[in-house]
Amino acid sequence: MWQDRSRYQICSFAIALAAVAFAVGLAASAAVGNRAPLFIGALIGLYLLFSIKVADQWEKVVVLRLGRYRGLRGPGMFHVIPLVDTLSRYVDQRVRVASVVAESTLTRDTVPVNVDAAVFWLIWNAEKSILEVENYVQAITMSAQTALRESIGRHELGQMITERESMGRELQRILDEKTNPWGITVQSVEIRDVQIPQALQDAMSRQAQAERERQARIILGQAEKEISESFAQAAAIYEGNPVALHLRAMNMLYEAIKERGAMVIVPSSVVETMGLGGMLATASLGGVKPERT
Repeated sequence: MWQDRSRYQICSFAIALAAVAFAVGLAASAAVGNRAPLFIGALIGLYLLFSIKVADQWEKVVVLRLGRYRGLRGPGMFHVIPLVDTLSRYVDQRVRVASVVAESTLTRDTVPVNVDAAVFWLIWNAEKSILEVENYVQAITMSAQTALRESIGRHELGQMITERESMGRELQRILDEKTNPWGITVQSVEIRDVQIPQALQDAMSRQAQAERERQARIILGQAEKEISESFAQAAAIYEGNPVALHLRAMNMLYEAIKERGAMVIVPSSVVETMGLGGMLATASLGGVKPERT
């Protein structure tokens, strides 16, 4: 969890000032031969040590004087009254990231999932974030986890996998409405991972494989249908034109024997049907004599 800088931290600049005051007091005490300057220098150094504070450029801190709000301090160096003024934790106003995990949460179609999300947020009003909520980091984390579980219950598994961006925008809107009164705004929510049980993954894989096989069979059947229709049309044409059928048969025979050394054995009835003269002429083109059986 992100930790803010402690209110009790002593800055190095205050330590340097305290050392200088103590050194001056020591030197003055040695010069006058009296311990009073050393005692005064030590008191001034101790006061500076606890009264000088420094906030970084991105930090804010609340000052309470005797328990009452006195205002914000920072960035830079500021002064407080020791034992009278108290400080809150230093508030970092940069963009922060909170990791949120929802385990074994049921979706709308009753599928248990583990969802990992990242929430990007920042503090735009340090005064509200300190005075309105005790622990804003824990509040953000718990609110994001609750909102994530509610959003999972409103979506089906397919929507969570394919519509992560819209789900993230919905979570951002829900969280922003809740955290704005605290001086905190949620900039974006990203759904990083959606995990489902291994048994369900195997079932979904088998379902996808079966669906692909079904599509392949449908395509194959459609191709067979188109081929049979083409054959039926060709048969109708050849039925009314025997010469075309003979020419087609001769062409098929020529294609079979045109390669050197090829041999085709066909029944004698086929040769008689096609015409012996045409058959011999075709065979001579291939350099091979057909055999009759």
